[in-house]
Parts: sequence; structure tokens; C-alpha cells
Amino acid sequence: MIALSALSALFAATLSLELVAVNAHGNHGPLHAHRGLAHKRQAATDSLLLAADAASSSTSVVLSPSATGTTSAAAAGAATSAAGAPAGTVITSAAAGATSVAGATGAPGVTISAAAAASSADIGTGVYDVPPLASITMGMPTGPLPSLTTTYTPGASPTYLSGAPPLPTKFVFSQADWPELDKIPPTDSDQVKEWMKELEGHDIPDITPTQDGSCAGDPEAAAQAKERGWWTCGGWTDGNDIVDCPDKMTWGVSFDDGPAPYNRKLLKYLDDKDLSATFFVVGSRVVSYPDILIAEYMAGHEIAVHTWSHHPLTAMTNEQIVAELGWTRLAIQKVLGVTPVMMRAPFGDIDNRVRAISNAMGLRPIIWTTGPGGPFDTNDWHVPAGTVTGEQQFEIFQGLLGNATLMDTGFIVLEHDLFEITVDLAVGYTLDAAMSHNPPFHLESIGQCLSIPATDMYAETNTNKSATSGQRSSGAAANGNSTSSAAPRFVASALAGVGAAVVLAGLL
Repeated sequence: MIALSALSALFAATLSLELVAVNAHGNHGPLHAHRGLAHKRQAATDSLLLAADAASSSTSVVLSPSATGTTSAAAAGAATSAAGAPAGTVITSAAAGATSVAGATGAPGVTISAAAAASSADIGTGVYDVPPLASITMGMPTGPLPSLTTTYTPGASPTYLSGAPPLPTKFVFSQADWPELDKIPPTDSDQVKEWMKELEGHDIPDITPTQDGSCAGDPEAAAQAKERGWWTCGGWTDGNDIVDCPDKMTWGVSFDDGPAPYNRKLLKYLDDKDLSATFFVVGSRVVSYPDILIAEYMAGHEIAVHTWSHHPLTAMTNEQIVAELGWTRLAIQKVLGVTPVMMRAPFGDIDNRVRAISNAMGLRPIIWTTGPGGPFDTNDWHVPAGTVTGEQQFEIFQGLLGNATLMDTGFIVLEHDLFEITVDLAVGYTLDAAMSHNPPFHLESIGQCLSIPATDMYAETNTNKSATSGQRSSGAAANGNSTSSAAPRFVASALAGVGAAVVLAGLL
């Protein structure tokens, strides 16, 4: 269990998220702290943007001078610390190789000082400004806020996506046009009523919503996990769920919860290493950071739905699920001009009712793999939560990687791009470990590892509907256990996740 006092440093140092619950992230119970990092992001995001704007005139951090396109100025890392800090706070910051910000202002009454506050051992070095692994922990000093090295104008089209519509007119957010950020959208709007029609003609199971999406929070529902096809409590999946990559030693790269400011560092790394990823984006972040979403998409990465507010879907009504998926789908379409055909439920919290609604809306579910050593969750979210250090997180995940060679298939990995800490772990350590592993892993986006053409990842360019029709086998089918929604498949090795949770508990 994470104390509120332990989380407070995280809130000041990143996006000042509000603790709403403490639950496990993944399919098994006692340590779902990630959910405790949820859902009240936007007030601090606004402060972050104010601080970044104030800082940009005095500091320039160019991540890729040789890249083509427009290079913009970056704010210093102090901007992130300023987000959510109380009035009267004085925040100090230092960034290796970059000019500190003097006189910039974050939230009202917050002053950013140019005085150095961190030792040189804690400051990131190299082109990606990643600190030593021992220094990556909750409360670590923030690094310089990266800039997008390339921007795109309306009317531009992705060169890799045949038949894609051009980028729409520049997106300008107006709260009057959208639900409240990071809140479950209302269900009485004309838009949601129209989306509800997409469920007509589909068999949506009559399953009572769970209490809060957790096993401990709803023992009665947990006892019915098999009948419900509830992944959270037992790892139950359906034959149309995508749960792994079919080819052995293939790593399906995916990131959840963005777009967010430090994602820019991740994009540079992926570009430098010629890697593609699948980004499961939150609708509230899409309308907050449209330019970052555009950069992901135009660089050839895959975009998929991760709901509007990042709340557990099994705890919602049918109408609320439709609203969560519909508003996120629409936000992506307004920014990019294309509509994804894949989704991932927050916390992996999906059952047969959520599946049926998602599939009816043209969104095929994707879950990260559960292997012999437990879920392929990098546990990066534990570090900003303060439950483990960066070194402990990396050691846990290296143990999981060792089990990957025992699998007959590849695997899909869960990482996050919401926090600077999780981006640093990916850029500096996790992805490098995968590429240098012996035997080596082959890193691909999820669509690539499934041999789904890029055109079939979006409704507007889809040529044969392979991504949504179920013609392509998921991991369930690949293992010879494909089932219907009425008879979900149990991932037997999912029980190993309990052992992983015990290991984590021992480290607290």
C-alpha cells in the first residue's frame, strides 16, 4: 500500500496526479499501485505548459540538431517540478549541458530558481539525458523538458500509410466541445446516444459492472471471473483478444497513458534505433498534447485507444464504456484524421461485456502477455509510485525476460510514457536490454509483429478489415485454445503473476 505522503513528491515532480485508489496494475491483486497514480492530471498539466512557455525564451535544448523539419525551443526541467507546486514554493533546477531557467513562473505564486539543486551524479548525461539507473527513483530531479524536433503542418500526409487522409486543420482545444478531462464522460449527450447505435445487432452480455475493477473490491464478481471472462481476476481472455506476438523472441513494443511531454525524448530514441511502437493513448491527453500525438503518428508509430479518463472499464455501465471509447476515438480522429481499430483497457481491466462493446465499436482488444514468469509488465509504473527503485524495477524485469526464451511465441510488453521516470527507464535501460539480450529479441510494434498492414490499423485506410474481423489469430488461437466470449481461455501461467507481486512486496 502506498502512503499519500510517499506519493506527494511524485505529484510535485510530474503531472501532480490525484491519488484516487490503491490497486494492482495487471491481472493479480495485492499491488495495483498504478491505479493510485490516476486521474486528476489536467490542472497540473496547465501549470506545466505555462512554465514551459515562460522558460522557452531563455533556454533551448535541441534533441536532434541533424533532424529535418522545424526545431523548437525546450523549457528547462524546472517546469515539470513547478507543475502542481503550492503557491510560494521556490523550485531549484539544473540540467546537464543546458542553461537553467531564471525568473520563469510556473503555477501562480511559484518561482523557479536557476540555482543547481542536484548533484552531478543525478543529472542525465548523453544525448537522451538519462540519469544513472541508481538515481532513477521517486523524487529524482527533473531533467530538461524535451522539444519536438520536427513539426508537421495541416495537409501533410504520412509517407508510410497509403491512402491516408491529410492531417486536419490544426486542433485547438475548447472545453465546451469535450467532456471534462480525466472524468468519466456523461452519457446523456447526443454524441454518446449516436455511438450507442453501434451496439445494435451485437450480443452484449448482461454482466453486472464490478464495484471498482479490482478482485479485492468485488469478491462476488471475482468468484465469477471465468464466467465473466474477467482478465483482472485470473487472466481470462477471448480468442479475438491479441495477447502476444506469434513469432518466438519477438517483443511487441507498447506504451500506455500518453501523449505527455517527455514522450518527445522517447520519440527521438525510437527514431535513432529505427524502432516502431504502439501507443495506447488517453483521450484527455490527446486533446492536451495534440502535437505530440501527431509526431508519433507521422513517425510511423501505431496509435490505439486507451479510453478518455483511464478508469476501470468493468466498473462502468454500457453507456459509460461507449462514451470512454467513443470520445477517445473521436479525439484521435480530430487530431490525426484517422480512427484506430485497436484498444487496450486501462489496467487490463476487461471482461466479456467490455470486449463485446469494444468489438462492436470496431476496436479489437490488446493485452500484454502473461508468460511463464508472470505478466510482461516492465513494472516501470512502480518507480514513480515509490514502491520500488529503478534498480529494483530493472532487476525484476530482467528476471521476466529470462523466461521469454521458454515461450513458443513472442510477447507484448507493457511500458508507460506518461512520466519522465518511465521514459528514462525505457530509453536508458529496458529497450537497450532487449536489443542486447542473448539471444537477441526482435522489437516491433504490435501491428508489425502480427503482420497487420499499417493501412489496417485505421478505419479510413483499412483494406481487408483484418485488424477487426478476427481472421488473424490472437495468442489464444496461436496456442490452440481459441474460444468464444462465452467460453474464455484461462492463461494458466498468469498465476505466476502472484509470485511477481510477492517479490515486489518484499522490496517495499
